[in-house]
Amino acid sequence: MRQRPVRQRTCGNLPAELSSFVGRGAEFAEVGRLLEASRLVTVTGVGGVGKSRLALAAAREAAEAASGAVSGATSGPASETGDTAQERYCDGVWLAELSCVRDPALLELTLAESLGLTDHTTRPPRTVLTEHLAERRLLLVLDGFEQLVEETAELVRELLRRSPGLRVLAAGRRPLDLRGERTFPLAPPVPEEALELLAERAAAADPGFAVTGSNRPALVELCARLDGIPLALELAAGRLRALSPEQVLTRLEDRFALLTGSARGVLPRHRALRTAIGWSHELCTARERLLWARLSVFAGHFDLDAAEYVCAGPDLPVESVLDVLGELLAQSLLAREETAAGVRYRMLETVRVYGAGWLESLGDATRLRRRHRDWYTGLATWCELDWFGPRQQEVAALVEAELPNLRLALECCLEEPDELHLGQYLAGTLWFYWAGCGRLTEGRYWLDRMLEPGPAASEHVGSRLKALWVLGYVAALQGDAVASMSALYECRDGAARTGNAVAAAYAVHRLGCLALVSDDMPRAGELLGSALEQYREAGELNSNVLMCQVELAMALAFQGDLAGALSLCREVRDICEERGERWTKAYALYVLAYAALDAADTAGARLLLTECVTINHAFRDLVGLALAVELLALVTAAEDRPAEAAVLQGAAEPMWDGVGLQLFGSGYFNAPRLMCRERAGEVLGADRYAACARHGRSLSLDELVERALRMPEPVPAAPERLPRPRSGETGRAAGAVGRPDNRKPAGSPKGEPAG
Repeated sequence: MRQRPVRQRTCGNLPAELSSFVGRGAEFAEVGRLLEASRLVTVTGVGGVGKSRLALAAAREAAEAASGAVSGATSGPASETGDTAQERYCDGVWLAELSCVRDPALLELTLAESLGLTDHTTRPPRTVLTEHLAERRLLLVLDGFEQLVEETAELVRELLRRSPGLRVLAAGRRPLDLRGERTFPLAPPVPEEALELLAERAAAADPGFAVTGSNRPALVELCARLDGIPLALELAAGRLRALSPEQVLTRLEDRFALLTGSARGVLPRHRALRTAIGWSHELCTARERLLWARLSVFAGHFDLDAAEYVCAGPDLPVESVLDVLGELLAQSLLAREETAAGVRYRMLETVRVYGAGWLESLGDATRLRRRHRDWYTGLATWCELDWFGPRQQEVAALVEAELPNLRLALECCLEEPDELHLGQYLAGTLWFYWAGCGRLTEGRYWLDRMLEPGPAASEHVGSRLKALWVLGYVAALQGDAVASMSALYECRDGAARTGNAVAAAYAVHRLGCLALVSDDMPRAGELLGSALEQYREAGELNSNVLMCQVELAMALAFQGDLAGALSLCREVRDICEERGERWTKAYALYVLAYAALDAADTAGARLLLTECVTINHAFRDLVGLALAVELLALVTAAEDRPAEAAVLQGAAEPMWDGVGLQLFGSGYFNAPRLMCRERAGEVLGADRYAACARHGRSLSLDELVERALRMPEPVPAAPERLPRPRSGETGRAAGAVGRPDNRKPAGSPKGEPAG
């Protein structure tokens, strides 16, 4: 059998373990064996039995085995098909958590996001997924798919059919029922492992706890009464801080008798878990039960501020929420996690569902969902304001962490026709996340849904106008000029009718942006200049306004007015540095680097572009990153490093796959790529240029950025050198970048000094 080459690169997104994985040695080994033999393995079992923990442990083992290709460790056993772990998972092990996904339309988007895919086009997310996975070899872990089992099964079927190198490890209460699926029904741990788990978790809650000869019989009986179900044991462990094992067992016996009489037909293991959760609920104080129920309105993680706003009330004062939340943590009903967005809390799905049922029985669910929506609408508003300042990176991380809750808030706005304007406002307010953080596809989805019902009541027209210009912006970035113009013209006309000067400025601005990417530079300059004046008259100043100024500078630069472009972008850079704004600054740096290269100042251009690349990568802005890397490749060619230029040029190509047509089909934006290909190809020859570009295409995004940020190496030997321009041909080697006719304006500046 022909041996496949092993790719020396692995990646993934598996979270770190928050607590130790106890026992389960036989189960762990069997799941690993099934993964070697089958492309689809599903771990099934009742809630709380440990399906997710086992699946993640098996996934971590697979990731460590795959990383042996990099570390030089042994490759591990071969599968029935003859490949090793390094070959099977050379493109990484990836986790997609689906428990918070309720809308089937978001299933494919969630998978794409979990795989780190950023797509700016109008292509369906399923197409993006299948194209990405087609030639990759990886393990995809799906956790918590029960609420969308049919949709998940259909998607997995297609992905496996189209992606021969894909393997899927799923964890759920039921199998996906697909051909070739191998299921592993997970039973509770054996008595010895159950006791070990109970003892470890009890010691974590109370360091003084230990298994002794006197308490061991009660602990063994407690494990038996709870059927060894890990979640039930963890809840019981939280009670051992205050009660003896004998007291816990006695109270549990009372709860069992009550439940057995009222829940006939329930399977024993389901009854054991319901007993443990219900018993934990009964032992909570009134305020603890109330907070438990109210916290069930959150999707996924939440922070203390959100909990205090949403859950507080006359019966639960805001100043008491932290203490009550601490008690729920101590009882293992909540988990505390450190994230990029700070300390956050999470309620296990089984526990959340119990609390949601209690909230419904109290008749308070609708009110709490609205408070939840109001909090996240307010959060989005503050994030929009904070985006124009030094906290942009924190804002991006916060919105990323809150995405499940923001989705829930958007869904809430769609439930009542009278509240649709709130959804239009919220979807529009998140423009900075959709456009600035690589979330165009999801932004387009929500904006289309919010605007679908048609014009709003006159008192809420401002919310609709905002959603319209944001839709026009997002569609333009996706290359969908028809949808963009339709939304922007409607916004412009509506703004004129209602006298909304700010909405009118945004509509004109985005129409100018459309003209810019369509190569109509005179019209772009006219519209962008007009929008800038309207912004100033309305007193508007934010990242959008500065971006308008940068786009106007681009239009001027492409028409040969580099002096005007430099003046505009220097002003933008100064304002951004004063405010701490980075996203728009990156685009200003791109134009300044463009001017520096035109003046043959390659060192200055490189310094500007390395900062530009760093910022765009941090914000997952593929458009800005691809533009910067393409221009950096041309700078590299001008530095007499054609092989490295070809590598960078090749690395930019996959990014454009996610953006759509390369540089929107623009001759102006396309010029650096074409000039780099011509110049580097002249020196390297077609075959070597193609080989270097292929190597670039194989780089991951992180590897590309790391390579792009390297400072130039010493000038190579003569055969590698690009021909130096003859007198008067500066435009051929470094100047006149982006002007199709290569005209160099008289008196153009000598470049932008770095810094």
